[in-house]
Amino acid sequence: MMDRRMHLAALAAFAAAVLPARRVEALGRIMEEQQPQYGLIGQIIAQPGQRAALAAILTEGTEKMPGNFAYLVGEDAANPDALWVVEIWADEEAHAASLALPQVKAAIAKGRSLIAEFGTRAEFKPVANAAA
Repeated sequence: MMDRRMHLAALAAFAAAVLPARRVEALGRIMEEQQPQYGLIGQIIAQPGQRAALAAILTEGTEKMPGNFAYLVGEDAANPDALWVVEIWADEEAHAASLALPQVKAAIAKGRSLIAEFGTRAEFKPVANAAA
């Protein structure tokens, strides 16, 4: 099982791999200035052949979630049906409140049938600059 340091290193590597450099820098500034208190990394296994469709649904309307500093969806390199979702939030309450947002509820309803199962999930407190 990964410890917190490994999760944060994975987050930084993931962010660097999927985000443009300017977004990685912006995330680093957020980590330093606003000090988010809650993070979540989770694996979602899509129904066979449905990973791209599920990824598209998971990213719809995610740019306007109060208290969210980062929401990243990436493809698992080893499993052709798996996705990883990395989230950085102001606090756990902001994450919980996001589940009541209309766009999030719609994405959950739309994507539910494309999900085969949930894999590894870890909650963490962000403590390192993502650009480091």
